[in-house]
Amino acid sequence: MGSWAVKTKITKAFTKTSKTNFQRRASSSLYQICLSIVSQNVQPFQIPLCNAHHHKHVHASLPIISFPCIQRFCPMLFQISAPFTTVCQSFDEMPKREQRFDDTHFHNVLDLIRFSTVKTDIVTAVIVHCFALKVGALAHLPTSTSLLIMYSRAGYFGSSVALFGEILYRDVIIWNAMMTASIENRCFGAAVNFLVEMMKWGSGFDSTTLVIVLSAVSDMNELKQGRAVHCLSMKAGMLSDSFLCNALTDMYAKCGDLSSSECVFAGMQYRDLISWNSVINGCLYHNNPEKSLWYFREMASCGLQADAVTHSCAIAASTCLGELGIGQVIHGWGIKLGYHKSSHISFANSLISLYSQCGNVDAANNVFEEMAFKDVISWNSMIHGFASNGDILEAFSLLHEMLLAESVQPDTVTVLIIIPLCAELMLLREGRTIHGFTIRRDMAMNMSVTNSLMDMYLKCSCVKAAEHLFNAAPERDLISWNTMISGYSQNGNSREAQTLFKELHRMCSKCNLSTLLAVLPSCNSLASLHFGKSIHCWQLKLGFSNNILAVNSLMFMYMNCEDLIASFSLLRENSAIADTACWNTLIAGCTRSGYFWKALETFNIMKRESHVRHDSITLVNAILACGNLPLLFEGKLLHGFAAKSLVGTDIRVQNALITMYGRYGEIVSAGLVFRSICNHNLCSWNCMISAFSQNKDGKSALELFRFLDFEPNEITMASILSACTQLGVLRHGKQIHGHVFRFGFQRNSFVFAALVDMYANCGRLDIALKIFDSSPEKSVAAWNSMISAYGFHSNGRKAIELFHDMIKSGTKPTKSTFINLLSSCSHSGLVNEGVRYYERMFHEFGVEPATEHQVCMVDMLGRSGRLHEAYQFIKQMPSQPEPGVWGALLSACNLHGDLEMGREVAKILFELEPDNVGYYVSLSNMYVAAGSWSDAVELRGIIQDKQLKKPAGYSLIDVGFG
Repeated sequence: MGSWAVKTKITKAFTKTSKTNFQRRASSSLYQICLSIVSQNVQPFQIPLCNAHHHKHVHASLPIISFPCIQRFCPMLFQISAPFTTVCQSFDEMPKREQRFDDTHFHNVLDLIRFSTVKTDIVTAVIVHCFALKVGALAHLPTSTSLLIMYSRAGYFGSSVALFGEILYRDVIIWNAMMTASIENRCFGAAVNFLVEMMKWGSGFDSTTLVIVLSAVSDMNELKQGRAVHCLSMKAGMLSDSFLCNALTDMYAKCGDLSSSECVFAGMQYRDLISWNSVINGCLYHNNPEKSLWYFREMASCGLQADAVTHSCAIAASTCLGELGIGQVIHGWGIKLGYHKSSHISFANSLISLYSQCGNVDAANNVFEEMAFKDVISWNSMIHGFASNGDILEAFSLLHEMLLAESVQPDTVTVLIIIPLCAELMLLREGRTIHGFTIRRDMAMNMSVTNSLMDMYLKCSCVKAAEHLFNAAPERDLISWNTMISGYSQNGNSREAQTLFKELHRMCSKCNLSTLLAVLPSCNSLASLHFGKSIHCWQLKLGFSNNILAVNSLMFMYMNCEDLIASFSLLRENSAIADTACWNTLIAGCTRSGYFWKALETFNIMKRESHVRHDSITLVNAILACGNLPLLFEGKLLHGFAAKSLVGTDIRVQNALITMYGRYGEIVSAGLVFRSICNHNLCSWNCMISAFSQNKDGKSALELFRFLDFEPNEITMASILSACTQLGVLRHGKQIHGHVFRFGFQRNSFVFAALVDMYANCGRLDIALKIFDSSPEKSVAAWNSMISAYGFHSNGRKAIELFHDMIKSGTKPTKSTFINLLSSCSHSGLVNEGVRYYERMFHEFGVEPATEHQVCMVDMLGRSGRLHEAYQFIKQMPSQPEPGVWGALLSACNLHGDLEMGREVAKILFELEPDNVGYYVSLSNMYVAAGSWSDAVELRGIIQDKQLKKPAGYSLIDVGFG
């Protein structure tokens, strides 16, 4: 029965202090425990509070601590009175119960409760409980309710449940208090269960009950239960209560049913400010900022004045849409209404996010600086604003200022803003500092922080540190596993990535798309193809076959594993959903793997597709593919296509055009593109310097380097050292060497090899050898450069010795290694050795003979006078010889005066390259040497008729110190 039916009985029982009632209370375990605490010192122990047999859905225990000073302090507490403050603020506006008692001790209990509201902790709650039991005041429902809430807010929800279980007569207010306590302690299911039990007991509920339960339902995201509460509200005829309607509006929005939320809002008879705020925030919560702003405008048109919450929601909606103008208008309204002042921190925080996301970080900083009081959200928003706009120094400076502030300290969100910044910019030292900070502030056990730190270490190539964090973590979620697998893949630890994936699959089969995207990059060679195919099967099994990210990653995997057929098949099977990224994957993969014709063919097919458009990445790869083929006209067409499209001004496209023209030898065109760029980056300068170096224009490369607007990198140094090598100017080379040490590039394998080349070509083989010997770890490029250096100085024996040292060190020789080795044998007259290494090249080392190797062989045989062997070598080649091979034989014929063979070779070359003047000149010189002047004059006439000109030779003399 409800308490309202027994108020008289309770009053009489309390006034007479019924002996029966006290005996029943004394029999309860809770009473005995509390009485023992008051009367004597009790050692700490755990007391189970499951005696509330009606509440099996909640199990808790109350730690009771000994309080030896209770008897000393209780008389003092009885004399203290304070202004009345309700313990549970959720019930301030509820109807007050009319239960009056004239007992003096009872009034002392009320005074004690009023005092206890100042500080709610377990010690105070136990003291109040003990005294209330001693005087028999627990039958007074307001006292029991206040005590119940005191336990809840002290964090002892189990004690609240036990106390509630011992209250025999309960009214709606104490039921509501118990539900509120459940929500305060995040036991949302318990709140719903209390409503069910309340209805079973036949206790009447009110609209406040349903508002409290709807709050629990919203937190649990239980739409079905929310609808049941809605039906209960309709049946009880309570929908006229605006607070209940507001709670329903909020519940439906948070549970993902925005249409029902709007229907409840539309059906409300009276809409207050909270009603409008609920629907505006609901639309924003449901990722519908357009509708949120629409309701904001409707609210303004109704004449209802918005508050700081409304303006904050409207600014957040403007931020989502990137509508800076709308946000500035709302900012103006807020200033007019006084919401920019310190009492409305949320309004200022929303403005900081708006201006930061729209790129106006100065305006965001002005709002931040004008705030008299800043909470942790204010600091976090401003730090994130600086970080997202590239103001890295300002972000770290503000973090340091936050650490020095007394009013607020960094929290987990602050750390989660800074750590990804360190990861993106590879700021390892700063990342380690943040790691130390998290350990000192006891944040290191937070799973999100651990995952971010792992990602930071992996992106900074500190795999061991990430492994330590991963292995030491007390618990791991799927993000932890995915981060570690992805980090292994990105750092080239393919086997570790695949092993960890298998371990995850054994422990937990609930992998997601991110797991797939993390492990696929580890399949980056032909040896990983089988594993990649198994991942493909797993992807189909999990139902990701139509996910475009999964399809794109699989195509990339097959390209890396050299299975172009499978990659193109995937594109055809998913042509309906294939986006630009899919096509770019194929084009870029073909370009990177050397299938340049296939890349251009795919690009042409893509242009015919109506549902997909090219972007800057597409054009960059198409231009690079064209630059690797003898297709100057097609390259110019691509240039025109890029200029016509909107992406033609993209810096990456323009840099690719410079590279393409450099490979074609079109230095003038490359220079025009370079000068047309409005905002050069370092890559632009590197491309132009490299174009000069590739075309033997070292002087222009050095002049351009003098005007470099950026700090050079390894690519810059390698290119400019190549220019010094061409010029043979040791003075400039030494200066560049100084720059290399200044910027710390000497350990880069390409720069290291370029230094060896430069000193060797400038005649300082001794310095080249010292640089080579000084490196503890030598790359294949360094070995190749030193072998070439010995060959350049006609020391073939040393080159052969160095080649054997290279094999012993475990370095696998490459195509360039054998080019340098054969060239060294050729210049040193080591013909038999050169022939032997050519024969071993493929069978022992797996290097396929290329045109360069064949040219070296013909040159080597020709220099030694073995012209017929050279001729037979060319005739026995499995494929059609390139002009360069015949050209080497023609030079040998000229050297040894074999006019008959020279005439035959020249005839072949005239057909292959009719405009190469060098072949005509060589044959003419042979005619002159043989005394056949008429043939020489006739050949000179052909040269004049064809208007062929031989490039003028020149020599350089370095006037200076070197």
